[in-house]
Amino acid sequence: MAAVAQKGRALYYASDDLKNDKEIVMAALVKLGHIEATDQFDTLKEVVIAAVAKEGHVLQYYASDELKNDKEVVMAAVAQYGDALYFASDELKNNKEIMMAAVAQDGSAR
Repeated sequence: MAAVAQKGRALYYASDDLKNDKEIVMAALVKLGHIEATDQFDTLKEVVIAAVAKEGHVLQYYASDELKNDKEVVMAAVAQYGDALYFASDELKNNKEIMMAAVAQDGSAR
């Protein structure tokens, strides 16, 4: 916790176990300015959705593999940044709805 509170990017190197800890992820994303400090989020998923809706590329760094396979999280990311599709799970890369949202945002999304 101390590492991400001091340097939010430290979460990028964290294990999925740590990326599944709401308090740790929130501390990192607040430090990086991707979300504001608030108690409005009940779940880790809500925290990550708020971050990727603002900056879709953070899906790559701060979402666990589980959240990279969550349709709602990935949809929020690709709607903001089509190339976030690259960081989604293989299953969601093959989802027509996700793909369409990604290319609607960026025609060259990969």
